[in-house]
Amino acid sequence: MPSTKSVVLSCAGIGSRLGLGQTKALIDINGKPLIHWQLDLFQNVEDLRIVVGYEANSIISAVLEKRRDVVFIYNHNYFNTQTGASFYLGSRDANEYVIEWDGDLLVHPEDVKMCLQHPSEYVAYAERSSDEAVFVRTNRHGDVVMFSRENGDYEWTGPACLRRDKVRYTSGTVFNQIEEYLPMKGLKVRAMDIDTYDDYKRAIDFVRTW
Repeated sequence: MPSTKSVVLSCAGIGSRLGLGQTKALIDINGKPLIHWQLDLFQNVEDLRIVVGYEANSIISAVLEKRRDVVFIYNHNYFNTQTGASFYLGSRDANEYVIEWDGDLLVHPEDVKMCLQHPSEYVAYAERSSDEAVFVRTNRHGDVVMFSRENGDYEWTGPACLRRDKVRYTSGTVFNQIEEYLPMKGLKVRAMDIDTYDDYKRAIDFVRTW
């Protein structure tokens, strides 16, 4: 069944920490670019929005190899903004609920389905795996009550789902947009966020378990 939520895939950033000389959306994961893995996971999403900036033409070309019904949005200020700006730009005129998804994120297919089918807002988190993690703290119900750069119960890899009318502009990160709405429902997922070269190597092993 197609998902009625909009998905905003943020692929505008440079990805300089990874050190592979190209945008993360195009890095090779077991023989195909990361963006193709994500498009396969989102094949039942009718309203898929991809925010581009750095190497935009290359990303668009790679996406069009897989599907042609994607909405592309440009973040022209990608060098000076983070994922919060891209999520805001991609959410305009979207469906009632919008799922934010980073372009460097891989989530287990079963958990992607759970995220797409969840009926309301949430913040997803995972066991810590990346080198430069943002953490979440949770209550006894598993709801997210705080983000932290220092420590927490789990790693916040994304994704997150908000009502479209709550997505406000920030030049910072998505969790800056979400903080004012905490506590929020938490969903635990199996995920891999790719920020560093070691994260990249772990992502290659991660997809082999699917």
